[in-house]
Amino acid sequence: MRIHVEVKCPKDRFERALEVFQELNLHKTELSNGVLIYVAVEDHQLVILGDKGINEVVPKGFWESTRDEILSEFKQNEYKTGLVKGIHEAGEQLKQHFPYQSDDINKLDNDISKG
Repeated sequence: MRIHVEVKCPKDRFERALEVFQELNLHKTELSNGVLIYVAVEDHQLVILGDKGINEVVPKGFWESTRDEILSEFKQNEYKTGLVKGIHEAGEQLKQHFPYQSDDINKLDNDISKG
């Protein structure tokens, strides 16, 4: 899972989130379970993208309800709280459907990326 923060979104938010998803190689996970939380601060844009593997197992409307929960906190200027809630929700789904294995190796960076 990655968070990517930009000041402005230079194009359609979904198009940009998909571009970032690919730039960060989230589409290259073995189980197709990469997740991106994309935030464009000044444009007030937020997109959560999950790869095919995670999208097939999360409940219908999960990403939308998680986005709404984050945005609810953002509207109260609680940006950190909103992101933490979103990370927690997505993390619970990842943990449930893709539990940690003792031989797991984290092949992708987990840092927040900035554009």
